[in-house]
Amino acid sequence: MATELNGKKIAILMTDGVEQVEYTGPRTFLEEHGAQVTLVSPKAKGEQVQGFDQLDPDKKFGVELAVEDAVAGDYDALVLPGGVANPDKLRQSKESIAFIRAFGAADKPVAAICHGPWTLIDAGLAKGKRLTSWPTLRLDLQNAGAEWTDEQVVVDGKLVTSRKPDDIPAFNKAILQQLTGG
Repeated sequence: MATELNGKKIAILMTDGVEQVEYTGPRTFLEEHGAQVTLVSPKAKGEQVQGFDQLDPDKKFGVELAVEDAVAGDYDALVLPGGVANPDKLRQSKESIAFIRAFGAADKPVAAICHGPWTLIDAGLAKGKRLTSWPTLRLDLQNAGAEWTDEQVVVDGKLVTSRKPDDIPAFNKAILQQLTGG
């Protein structure tokens, strides 16, 4: 096991409808590199988040901390997995948007993949940034003032964005670089 991220705490914010590989891939990678990862959700601690494999319900994951009890200052970075329903539901959660916004205000890394960048619009973090996402979010991000590009991973300041599950290795590497300064 690698130790580059020993002592680093990472929050992954998600709810029902998450594309599960966009949660499990980064979580496993971060933990293998020594990070402590917490599943944060608008749901209560102990409740289950329904993961999806594309459009099919699949595994469930236990919430480790309710977002209303989470403090951005306790974490070194935030990961926002996609799936269509997950970010759409997060956008309706004032506490979730405030949590995301707090990472931006503190200039901490925020990594969003697939439909995850949708939440960056509501948190006020998309305007003036160069981002990527699942292609159907392009116009939404552009309308919010972002410069959208179709690349595997885009890093703009502390924002890391990727398009889809196939991009997870590059996404993970970019998160690691944000956290290690490498």
